Amino acid sequence: MSVSSALGAGLSGLAAYGTPVANISDNIANSGTYGYKRVDTSFESMVINQGRGGGLYTAGGVRATTSRIVDQRGNLVPTSHPMDIAISGRGMLPVVHSASLMSGASTPRDLVMTTTGSFRTDDQGYLRTSSGLVLMGWPANADGTIPSQPRDSITGLQPILISPSQTAADPTTRINLRVNLPADDAVGGATGGAREMEVEYFGNLGNSERMTVSFTPAVTGAAGVQTNRWTMEIRDSAIANDPATPADESLIGVYTLEFDDSQAGGGMLANVTTTAGGAYNSATGLLTVSGANGPMTINLGRYGDSQGITQLSASFSPANVTKNGSPVGNLTALEIDENGYLRAAYDTGFTRTLYQVPLVDVPNPNGLIAMDNQTYKISPRSGAFYLWNAGDGPTGAIAGYAREASTTDVAAELTDLIQTQRAYTSNAKVIQTVDEMLQETANLKR
Repeated sequence: MSVSSALGAGLSGLAAYGTPVANISDNIANSGTYGYKRVDTSFESMVINQGRGGGLYTAGGVRATTSRIVDQRGNLVPTSHPMDIAISGRGMLPVVHSASLMSGASTPRDLVMTTTGSFRTDDQGYLRTSSGLVLMGWPANADGTIPSQPRDSITGLQPILISPSQTAADPTTRINLRVNLPADDAVGGATGGAREMEVEYFGNLGNSERMTVSFTPAVTGAAGVQTNRWTMEIRDSAIANDPATPADESLIGVYTLEFDDSQAGGGMLANVTTTAGGAYNSATGLLTVSGANGPMTINLGRYGDSQGITQLSASFSPANVTKNGSPVGNLTALEIDENGYLRAAYDTGFTRTLYQVPLVDVPNPNGLIAMDNQTYKISPRSGAFYLWNAGDGPTGAIAGYAREASTTDVAAELTDLIQTQRAYTSNAKVIQTVDEMLQETANLKR
């Protein structure tokens, strides 16, 4: 009976339009929630008993379906903290719930994803949000490089752990010598006194050591004739000399330096001959010596390089010497860059890469399972995940000092609420009308 089916259709309309009211209320309630993805409601008709002929029509009604629009991105809101993280793209941050860390598993397996978070170190040093989401990353090697990791598995990911009392030393591995040797010393018959300089460097344990570099001019030959030749000796104070042997164990490099005196390249380095120590590379201007704390690279400059070591008619100038490395420093700050490299800064000015945070991507973000605290989980509809380097591929880059705003547009939600209310009222009117018609039928007298 068509009238009875109209009653069922009206009831389905009331049930269907109750769903968007719940969704709209959820969206509006989370209009200020960072990283919230609005829920959308769509309607589909239900058709019953059609195509059988006879001119009869049976109302089927309507049903509501909901979906969370995960691939819609909110605006990035700037903040004042470096570990407020958002994504300028479709990627997501890999996180785990802090409760899973208590299970004792070396690698938590309940990977979930989020698009933004305000991460701080907790009492154990884990980088987590106030809701208990711990950020995951690939740990760096001691030299700051990231080893090769599987991209379709969380095997290499670890919860990011930062010791609040962390200290670090940055050993010196390279010294740049920008020294001028006085040309008037390298003359036949001159006094020939050695010029000496000390360079402080930092050992593997952050200890301060000294490297002594001496330059002795060649003064043999005719008096007053320019020789343009010096002997450079490098000694490491960290290597103690054995008094029982005549050898100078601290001597780790001996080189003969020859300089150009032509009009085109006067004063520039022209040739380096190795007597002891690592060979000089003319293409890079570098030589390597074996110190007490490992190999040390010395930059003399390339042949004809005005920025390298020179011999000019000026005073001995050892002041322009630079080096890398620093003594033991205390952790002062953490920062993450657009490529996901998490770096620690120390009060000595040294920075070290600790982790790389990859971005998670799936073929269908809207198929992810939504969970509490703006997190999402893999489902058969979303497809398998893949870990990308931030700033590479389709995932976008990481933005520090930022949070992602809610995707809720309150004005649009209120408009939808008015339309939903009208539709709900209209369905209620249909039920009232059918009820009145059935009442009239019941009141018919024979």
